[in-house]
Amino acid sequence: MDPRLERIHGAASYIKGILEGTGLSPVVGIVLGSGLGRLVDHITDQVTIPYKNIPGFPVSTAIGHKGNFIVGKLGGKTVIAMQGRLHYYEGYDMDTVVLPIRVMKVLGIEYLFVSNAAGGVNTSFSIGDLMVITDHINQIPNPLIGPNMDEFGPRFPDMTRPYDPSLVALAGQIASELGIELRKGVYFACTGPTYETPHEYKYMRIVGADAVGMSTTPEVIVARHAGIPVFGVSVITDVAHEDEDSDYVTDGEEIIRQADAAATKMITLFKTIIERI
Repeated sequence: MDPRLERIHGAASYIKGILEGTGLSPVVGIVLGSGLGRLVDHITDQVTIPYKNIPGFPVSTAIGHKGNFIVGKLGGKTVIAMQGRLHYYEGYDMDTVVLPIRVMKVLGIEYLFVSNAAGGVNTSFSIGDLMVITDHINQIPNPLIGPNMDEFGPRFPDMTRPYDPSLVALAGQIASELGIELRKGVYFACTGPTYETPHEYKYMRIVGADAVGMSTTPEVIVARHAGIPVFGVSVITDVAHEDEDSDYVTDGEEIIRQADAAATKMITLFKTIIERI
């Protein structure tokens, strides 16, 4: 067997063993970005599975990422939430970065919800805004490079609609009902770990980006390869600064604080969408 498949199925089998007898069978996978882990406080009947205990699984080293799977009930459905994701900039290869998504596919998820803390490239955005992701520009190495795993999907998957239009429309309807202001836009993914220079921000705006971050797109690519519909939200935690002479400095700790402050709106949105799908 392909060693990658052995690793995926080994991790999935371990998790299935932990969940045996709980009555929990995940339908929705959720990836929680920097500072957005509070959503797990709203999950009931929780089973916590630390990444470090899962065979062949790495640990998350990024700020604000605790490194657990949380399985339980949210919005009346069983979810499996990643309390911390894996990033290319941590030094992991791409198969490792997307390992959790493939494991969740084997566990039976039918939807994937992704979130991140992002920099606002669009000049109309403000700190604390929620941006529903409608498309992306991926500048992180593509996780499908290498021998195709036919068990999961085709060699050349379509990416015309990486973020499910029906979920985007449902989010807009729910936000209108609840009085939550939503932005929509294109997410630009780069490797990090450096934040963007002023001219990189200018470049991203020119090519059509509205927000920028260091994650998410590899997970989305792998989910779409596997036929899983995706819904994504960026929490705008800082905004573009293009004046090299200003005193502004991008602060990772401040980004976490801003994400935490905006998390309530995102939690409400995710929970209500899950109730209705």
